[in-house]
Amino acid sequence: MPAIWDLPDFDSHEAVYAFDDRATGLKAIIAVHSTHLGPAAGGTRFWHYAEPQAAVTDALRLSRGMSYKNAMAGLSAGGGKAVILANPARTKPQDMLDAFARAVDSLGGKYITAQDVGMSEGDMVSLSKVTSHVAGLPGHGGDPGPYTARGVFLGVQAAAKHALGTDDMLGVHVAIQGVGSVGGGLARYLADHGAKLTLADVDAQRAADLAVELGGNSVAATEIMNVEADIFSPCALGAILTEASVSALKVRAVAGGANNQLATGHEGRMLADRSILYAPDYVVNAGGIINVLRHIENADDAEINRRINAIPERLAAIWAESDLGGKTPAEVADNMAQKLIGR
Repeated sequence: MPAIWDLPDFDSHEAVYAFDDRATGLKAIIAVHSTHLGPAAGGTRFWHYAEPQAAVTDALRLSRGMSYKNAMAGLSAGGGKAVILANPARTKPQDMLDAFARAVDSLGGKYITAQDVGMSEGDMVSLSKVTSHVAGLPGHGGDPGPYTARGVFLGVQAAAKHALGTDDMLGVHVAIQGVGSVGGGLARYLADHGAKLTLADVDAQRAADLAVELGGNSVAATEIMNVEADIFSPCALGAILTEASVSALKVRAVAGGANNQLATGHEGRMLADRSILYAPDYVVNAGGIINVLRHIENADDAEINRRINAIPERLAAIWAESDLGGKTPAEVADNMAQKLIGR
C-alpha cells in the first residue's frame, strides 16, 4: 500500500489521524484538510467499508470537499471529516461513541464534528457529553437535512435557468437518486413548484411511496441514471459519475446534494464535452453546513437563509467563468476554493 501522502486524494492534508480503541472496538479516521480559514469542520460518517483503504479514501475526499465547501460558502471554518468504520451489522455501542468523542476532544478544537451518514442528532448529543467540539446540536442548528434540501432545490433551479433558459420548474423533469432527508426534501420542493419527478432509492418502497405522495414515478435504483430527463439530481452517496454512467446520461444538467459526485475528477470534462451542465456538488449542498456552523459567527436564521439564498449566485459566477474560459465548472470551482484557502 502506498504511503498516505502518495495517495491520489491526499492533496496536502494538514493531518490525518487514525484511532484504534481495542476496548470498545472503535476504528476511526479524522482527516484535517485545512485550517486556513478556521477550525476544520465536517461531519462524522458511520459506514461499513469492504476494506479499510476505502475508508481512508473516503475521509480524504470528504475532508477536502469540506474545505472547498466551507470556503465557497464564506464560512470562518476549514475542512475536515471523520469516518467511523462500522462492522457489517452496523452496531453502535455507547462506549464506542464515547471513545470517538474522546478522540475528537484530543485534537483540542482543531476539528469540529457534526452529523453525517449513519449518525443521528441523538448521536451528536451523546458526543457532546464528552467533547464540546460538536456542531449541529438541538437548538443550535440541529438536523442539517432540511437546510441542505432547500439549498439543493435552489441549485437545481439555477441549473434549469442556465441549461434550459427558465427557473420556472413547472413541467421540468428531474430524476432524483436517493430520497432520504435531502433527496426527499428536494422532491417535495420540486413537486410544490410543479416539476415532473422520477425517483429512486436503494429502499425501493420509500421511493415508490414518495412518488405516489407527490404524483411522480419511481424506478429501480439501478435504472435512475438511464432515465431521460431534464436534470439528474444525485442525492445519495458519491462517486456515481463514472465514465460509463456519464456516457449513459440523457439529461441537460446534473445538480444534486451528494458529496464527491465525480468518481475521479475527469468526469467533469466528459460532462462538458457532452454539453451537460454540471453544478459542483460542494456549492450546491452547502445549506446544511451553513446552518450547522451558525455558532461560529453567531449567525441567526435570517443570516443563515441569506447565505443559502446565495447558492444560485455562486453557481452563476462559476458557469459564467466556465463559459468564457473553457475550464469545466468543476475546475473553476476548485480554483476559486483553492485561492480562498491559500493553496
